[in-house]
Amino acid sequence: MALAQPESGGLPPQRTAPTRGSLATTACMETLQVGYLHAVAAAAGCSLSQPFPDNGIDWHVSHSAPGHTVDDEVTIKVQLKCTYQIPPRPPGSAFSFTLDNDHLVKLARTPVSVHKILVVMLVPRAQEDWLRASHDRLDLRHCCYWINLAGHPVTGRRRTTVRIPTARIFDDRALCEIMTRVGVGGRP
Repeated sequence: MALAQPESGGLPPQRTAPTRGSLATTACMETLQVGYLHAVAAAAGCSLSQPFPDNGIDWHVSHSAPGHTVDDEVTIKVQLKCTYQIPPRPPGSAFSFTLDNDHLVKLARTPVSVHKILVVMLVPRAQEDWLRASHDRLDLRHCCYWINLAGHPVTGRRRTTVRIPTARIFDDRALCEIMTRVGVGGRP
């Protein structure tokens, strides 16, 4: 008996789509972005903690390195957001993302003792397109971008649109660079 071999996308040919759970799409999006953050933190050698209650900040990310001069371990606070309303590889140097003013005020506060960043994940609209696995890789689509909003003004009545630079892809290298800057007393 011959077994079907996986294709490059990781799924065997002629395989029917599995029945997915009934969890709300937004809840699934939150779980996916947490998985992305965990993968990035692991690759960067960082530890994660989740404040309880979260009070508007989702995660604390900590990093120890011999080059840190302000402390042996530095921490940043991370607010996660996820959307399928922005296409992958947004054109131009930045894309628009709208935040509730209460969230923006928390992220824009300055000065701070612990810096904060916003991480926005762009995902495909269809949940079955979020993930592909094969023997040599796990593709998580599409991408996370980050920004430090310290000092950003509130401009809308209830919500404010901010611009997220497309050059600021949130991956392990970016996180290490952020932590290196914070570790010597700089901003993310």
